[in-house]
Amino acid sequence: MRNFKSIPIVIKNLLIANGLMYLAEITFGEVIINNLALHNYQSPAFGIWQLITYQFLHAMPPMIFHLLFNMLALWMFGSMLETLWGPKRFLLFYLICGIGAGLINMMAGSIELNILINKVNEGTIPMSYFQDRAGSIVHGVTLGASGSIMGVFAAYAYLFPNNPMYIMPFPFPIKTKYVIIGLIALDVFGGINPQYGGGVAHYAHLGGALFGFILVKTMNKTNRRNFY
Repeated sequence: MRNFKSIPIVIKNLLIANGLMYLAEITFGEVIINNLALHNYQSPAFGIWQLITYQFLHAMPPMIFHLLFNMLALWMFGSMLETLWGPKRFLLFYLICGIGAGLINMMAGSIELNILINKVNEGTIPMSYFQDRAGSIVHGVTLGASGSIMGVFAAYAYLFPNNPMYIMPFPFPIKTKYVIIGLIALDVFGGINPQYGGGVAHYAHLGGALFGFILVKTMNKTNRRNFY
């Protein structure tokens, strides 16, 4: 474990910013969520700035592990990337992954809503289920750094695919490339089956990973010496 002063500057400031925003959520509650969490574009509460601000919000207590796990992952995998790329490139990468995650999540919600409408018209689902699910899509909010961090982890897995990871409860190391494949598979399953999704924005995770992979592959082609 390195001391706090040795953490790369962008990672350090992201940790501080997320911590301060969490305190603001605790202090001001719904005011912060209503204005800064990401609403669906079909909601009257949607604002374009939310594609940035939602990345710094997390589930309120007692779900503090949402914040802690995200910040731990950011420190573990983001520190290496910032060291390789430099602060400006890493920060831009991080924010773009978060924006991409939000856009993909909204797009997936819109597609699901159209599918639900067709099923209602066909009579294959009851109106009560449609109303509950449609209300959740249109009026629900997305918050958290998970999409950005999935992009960070996807880039890390692309650059260091054979680095070993130790994941409980497995008593043996697992290569990073297999871990990212497993995480993506879980998010695909959770996204397709929202009843088993556990309230997680699985499509935001997938969007972050997609944008992270595209960005790192593109940057790797144009400036190879910064990645190896």
